[in-house]
Amino acid sequence: MAKGIKIVTIGGGSSYTPELIEGYIKRKDELPIEEIVLVDIEAGQEKLNIVGEMAKRMIKAAGLDWKVTLTLDRFNALKDADFVTTQFRVGLLDARVKDERIPLSHGILGQETNGAGGMLKAMRTIPVIDSIIEDMRQQCPNAWLINFTNPAGMVTEAAINEFGWERTIGLCNVPITHCMDVSEKLNVEQAELNFQFAGINHFHWHRVWDKAGNERTKEVIDLLYKEDEDAPDSALKNIHDAGYNVDQIQDLGLLPCGYHHYYYSEDIMLEHSIEEFKNGETRAQVVKETERSLFELYKNAELDYKPEELTQRGGTYYSDAACEVIASIYNDKRTQMVVSTQNKGAIADLPYNSIIEVSAEITSHGAMPYNWGSFMPAARGMLQLMKGMEETVIRAAVEGNYGAALHAFTINPLVPAGNTAKRVLDELLYAHKEHLPQFAEKIKEIEAKQPEVVEYVDELMKSN
Repeated sequence: MAKGIKIVTIGGGSSYTPELIEGYIKRKDELPIEEIVLVDIEAGQEKLNIVGEMAKRMIKAAGLDWKVTLTLDRFNALKDADFVTTQFRVGLLDARVKDERIPLSHGILGQETNGAGGMLKAMRTIPVIDSIIEDMRQQCPNAWLINFTNPAGMVTEAAINEFGWERTIGLCNVPITHCMDVSEKLNVEQAELNFQFAGINHFHWHRVWDKAGNERTKEVIDLLYKEDEDAPDSALKNIHDAGYNVDQIQDLGLLPCGYHHYYYSEDIMLEHSIEEFKNGETRAQVVKETERSLFELYKNAELDYKPEELTQRGGTYYSDAACEVIASIYNDKRTQMVVSTQNKGAIADLPYNSIIEVSAEITSHGAMPYNWGSFMPAARGMLQLMKGMEETVIRAAVEGNYGAALHAFTINPLVPAGNTAKRVLDELLYAHKEHLPQFAEKIKEIEAKQPEVVEYVDELMKSN
């Protein structure tokens, strides 16, 4: 009898895990799963137990005999894995609160994957991906790493280009949401449309055609962004709808990513975020409450299906996408998906080996990106700036290089360069010192020479 598939999930105690299990169950005829291992850290033990028991109930209700293992022992869990999925948050949601509140206290954007907070999240996460890959080298050298830990593009780039794990594919739910949005606006079934995405994670554009070969991009732009349009222009639950200047979108002739609000409408987005901060309602604080409610639901011994309430979390659909990537690799399905993978010439404006987010065919040997070509100068300039920023963040994270970190803050268009950038960087480094060992010496220097930084952060986080 052929060996069944072993799938290991790092961050198995996540509130998203029921969606992951649901996705596997939907594909039970495509994936001969033998064991699912949910791995977490000691601080996540309670959530792991709750969501793990729910996963077992879901599998039993589906009439399947898959083994579900819950463990804190990552190294041994990885033994002979075929696929490893990553959905963890270094420092848990309290770290996200710091990423948002510290920059916002200085009047600059605090956000999970954009601006100062996003860069610090990458610096905390990339060393952990390195350690996971080191374990995989010993325990499952042929496994695929399916990453949807944010910031997904930078984490995927580090995994492939810094740590050499070429069997890595990054995922994001944003393109899925945009496809659903376009389908609804055109009143056309999604299966009857063709999409092409290109850019980098949380900074991409897309076009759309119908099955007759007619491009519908301009029509969708008019439907979404014309001035008399009352409906929200994005279905993303975690991003404020600041609107766009329709002339700008029409000039480019491409549909923007929801995260482009932070760059095209920075002043409105910042004003909204600061208002949330003042009211104690930053996104991280809201999500903490959402998670509390979800885990209360998950404790119900009768619950054996994914509850509708999970769709209120900003990252819904990530997990189902991960399941489809796994099914497409395992069965060489050649499914068309939007993933983070090596450029390989698909976008002429970026280096050959850089990681891009792009429409691709998912094969048994990985993602084969579809060619996009070049962007118009406006989009090209923005994209190249953002990619340069990402590469600098990765270098800072890998080397513990403070100068590179400060340079990344200077490049990032959501952070004002100069003294404010340095102050916010220093505060974030101090706030996250437990999870930034590569910056240990610099953080000691900050503590010794900048008592005002220590005092400010400690006081600010008391009101967390």
